[in-house]
Amino acid sequence: MTVSEEARWTSTARPASPQGTSRNRARWAGALAVLIAAGSLVAVPPAQADDARPSDAELLAKCDNGTKKCVFHPGGSMTEFRGPRRQVGSDYPNCTSLPQRSSRSWSETTESSNSVGLSMTVTVGYEGLFNSFSASITTSFEHTWRTAHTESSSTFVEVRPGEVGWLTRAPDMQKVSGTYELIFKDRFHGKRYWYVPFKAEGPVGTSSMAQRTRPMTEEEKAAWC
Repeated sequence: MTVSEEARWTSTARPASPQGTSRNRARWAGALAVLIAAGSLVAVPPAQADDARPSDAELLAKCDNGTKKCVFHPGGSMTEFRGPRRQVGSDYPNCTSLPQRSSRSWSETTESSNSVGLSMTVTVGYEGLFNSFSASITTSFEHTWRTAHTESSSTFVEVRPGEVGWLTRAPDMQKVSGTYELIFKDRFHGKRYWYVPFKAEGPVGTSSMAQRTRPMTEEEKAAWC
């Protein structure tokens, strides 16, 4: 074997150093971990909490409180309807043997309601919201919106012997639906323009009264008579 052949055989057949192999494996493992981490960050970007849509109540609370425009746009005509019928005043039992006719006094307050669940009679923090709503109703329908109405009266009740009588009242109501347009001075949750659907019902100021009677039960006779 010549010197050059021995040199080639020695260079080819010499085994790799165990220490060098371990270093290479560690280097490749570290590089692979970095690539995996970088890929996961690109594939799944972090959530932007500020861009999440706020609730309707949170948006409406900003009306004239951070907005440069807050306007309610009615989506159609205002309609009237009859509200639910409820008892007003107390029961009037007749424990005598003759028909009785008596005047009964009563009082009831009907409040407005809306699709967002805000109390339109407590305006602290929502002055701009309700001012905008009232102004839009007045402009669009030439009509004043009532946030609440209290009705009181004295009504005669006629009850036959052995029966109990009472009064019921069904308030006349009005309703309207539309959209609030809010334009913010600065971005709010990532946007300057927000739109909130809104429906509201409120009392007209009148009602329908009715008298009801029925025979008393034995328990009622024992309690009242």
